Amino acid sequence: MQKEANPLLVLGALEMRDRLANGSLRAVDLAQAYLARIAEVDPEVQAWAWLDSEDVLRQAKALDAHRASGRPTGPLHGLPVALKDIIDTRRIPTENGTAIDAGRVPGEDAFVVQRLRAAGAIIMGKTVSTELAFLHPGKTRNPHNSEHTPGGSSSGSAAAVAALMVPLAIGTQTGGSVTRPAAYCGVVGFKPTFGAIPRTGVLAQSPSLDTLGVFARTIEDAALLSEVLFGHDPADRATEPMPPPRLLKTALSRPPVKPMFAFARLPGWDQADAQTHMAMKELTEALGEQCFEALLPNAFDEASEIRERINFAEMAKCYYSYERRAPELLSQVMQQAMDAGKAIPARDYIAALDWPDVLYAGLSEIFGRCDALLAPSAPGPAPKGLESTGSSIFNGLWTLCGTPTITIPLLESENGLPMGVQLIGRRGDDARLLRTARWLALQIAAVDAKEQAHV
Repeated sequence: MQKEANPLLVLGALEMRDRLANGSLRAVDLAQAYLARIAEVDPEVQAWAWLDSEDVLRQAKALDAHRASGRPTGPLHGLPVALKDIIDTRRIPTENGTAIDAGRVPGEDAFVVQRLRAAGAIIMGKTVSTELAFLHPGKTRNPHNSEHTPGGSSSGSAAAVAALMVPLAIGTQTGGSVTRPAAYCGVVGFKPTFGAIPRTGVLAQSPSLDTLGVFARTIEDAALLSEVLFGHDPADRATEPMPPPRLLKTALSRPPVKPMFAFARLPGWDQADAQTHMAMKELTEALGEQCFEALLPNAFDEASEIRERINFAEMAKCYYSYERRAPELLSQVMQQAMDAGKAIPARDYIAALDWPDVLYAGLSEIFGRCDALLAPSAPGPAPKGLESTGSSIFNGLWTLCGTPTITIPLLESENGLPMGVQLIGRRGDDARLLRTARWLALQIAAVDAKEQAHV
């Protein structure tokens, strides 16, 4: 986004939080700055599915009054957060990216929205999702170049953060719907371990795969938001009753020793463009002895097909009501996927459900030698054109395995578009992954600063 932003909006969410807490910044002033930014740039980016300026300011004024009263404030007090428009919000439209749900207004907040309100966040609005969080694109454009895709399906959330219209946002991933748009838009996208964030009140597409994730401009900001959302909800059987990790404190800490990385040529490596190959080669060489190349087990070659089999079979069941109510309003790509799902034999679907643990077991030897796997976030920068959301070939296998992943905008393409680097960690090792990613980001920033000093 070329338009110059209010300097206040360039601050990290952590600094905003501290200023709000000590009274040097009012929630109303921050909200007004973001609303002005949205009015300026969203006509081009089109990241918002629903936004009510008056509602935003009402929330901000109430939060300022709360702080002024001396009562305790939450960890997100006064910080605006955007929600992908498949996350239910009480008395606020949630239309799931489809005309079939036009005018739908839930009666209850999703679990994560309840957490946000309790933490003092401002619910900024709803961001554009692709149709039912699948492949048919929405109206959002890439903030760096409006002729290029922002990715999907969490396109609006990634673009809103990238264009400085909101500091934090929430999306979902069933294939690559957090990692890919974050990489294309040049922001941090964190997809935690499967089951870490409860999904109650979120559109279910594929319950064996659906995972909530977050978007931010820095790794520590992603940790701040995620820590509020992690937890157990009996209504979501994927979650477990255990203490949530201290994500932010760990992310901000120094690793006890220099992290070790394992570079993996993922299935589909030959689909990546030449500049991705070159960029990853330069990155691994810069890491030197802190990086080795790892070979994934041959079984990973089938991961994409297995993930799709689970996704399509479960989607055919979860979206049956949409097909029954108004099939003519579903896109062709959606109808084709549901038809494919209905054709999958029960035997093959049930067998596919065994694969995540089998694949994850195959990673044990590699994870025993490294802190994180290292891979491209996408085959290249955001493709030109808005008829496709791009390829998730480097993301879906990690969604299938249930491992935490984070993409950080470390690279830039020849045409100036951002390119992400993806880090993958052990299940449940989300805090360590965030710390490792922040270490890497700081190392690369230091190298860049040194190179600039010699120019």
